[in-house]
Amino acid sequence: MEEDLARLKALTDAVYPLPANDWAAFAGLWQPFRAGRKEVLTRIGGQEPYLYFVTEGVQRVYYFDDEGREATLVFTYAPSFGGVLDAMMLHQPSRYAYETLTASAFLRASYRDVAQLMQSSLSVANMVRIGLAAALSGLLERLAEVQCYSSADKFRKLLERSPHILQLVPHRYLANYLGIDPSNFSKLLNSIRI
Repeated sequence: MEEDLARLKALTDAVYPLPANDWAAFAGLWQPFRAGRKEVLTRIGGQEPYLYFVTEGVQRVYYFDDEGREATLVFTYAPSFGGVLDAMMLHQPSRYAYETLTASAFLRASYRDVAQLMQSSLSVANMVRIGLAAALSGLLERLAEVQCYSSADKFRKLLERSPHILQLVPHRYLANYLGIDPSNFSKLLNSIRI
């Protein structure tokens, strides 16, 4: 767990370095957690009580529309935070599911504990706020890509951001994430120089 906490510290330091006492309090919230392949950690309509820090494996957040069509919205993998953040922070039933694509390991913290620490530590509250602002920035960039980019440009942009993603995530999920038919994704994969 010490190695995982060191990775968590490296990530939080990149967002907003915490004073030693606040880091110690924040680090004390986390517990190791493991999940098997294709395990749904957060169900649609369920609560999201945890903030996850991914240490191994690949996960996704997905959604079903009224016609039962599936949309993969985001992938998480080490070292990053995971879970359904809006349901967690707003204390509302989740509209999305959080699922492991591979066997996965995490550190996880109760959001109740994180929120209490944010109340007592301005540094932790600032770190969370800045982290959320960065996540929102990434989400807005992704929305612009979805609405404005061609399939080939969306694929190129994904590879710019995460060049290793082709080895991590099954191609059918990448196709879904990009909004491309799986057979067209295969053609795209073969036509674009990586």
